[in-house]
Amino acid sequence: MFNDIGPLELLTIVVIAVLVFGPDKLPKVIQDVTRTIRKIREFSESAKQDIRSELGPEFKDFEFEDLNPKTFIRKQLDNDDLGLKEIRNGFDLKQEMAEVTDAVNVRESEASASAASSGSSSSGSASSGRVDMTKKPEELGKDERPPFDADAT
Repeated sequence: MFNDIGPLELLTIVVIAVLVFGPDKLPKVIQDVTRTIRKIREFSESAKQDIRSELGPEFKDFEFEDLNPKTFIRKQLDNDDLGLKEIRNGFDLKQEMAEVTDAVNVRESEASASAASSGSSSSGSASSGRVDMTKKPEELGKDERPPFDADAT
């Protein structure tokens, strides 16, 4: 329950408890707190047992910790019935992103090379980074793609 409390934090809590409750009332307060925590644990365990008995024998191996999404996913990934490990190991996001980046860079270099070879009429618009949206699809060349306006989509 208190796995993430460090020694300095624990010391701070003790000092504040001594200052607030005083050294004479502190043992009774600690007993009351531990009694309350024990009752809460007993209540939660009895509620779990009631739920298990109501669910029936087909859910006898049901664990309430499995309701946590992280635990559920971790268990499903460890269970290799679906072949998820092969899918996960076969998918390398860094490699996929590098391939996409290379493809985009090649396309940009081809576009800049074709813009430089087409003459000075389109060099003004290519150097400014603007797309000529006035061309109609019928006016496009064989290897020329239709314009794409990222702001319009």
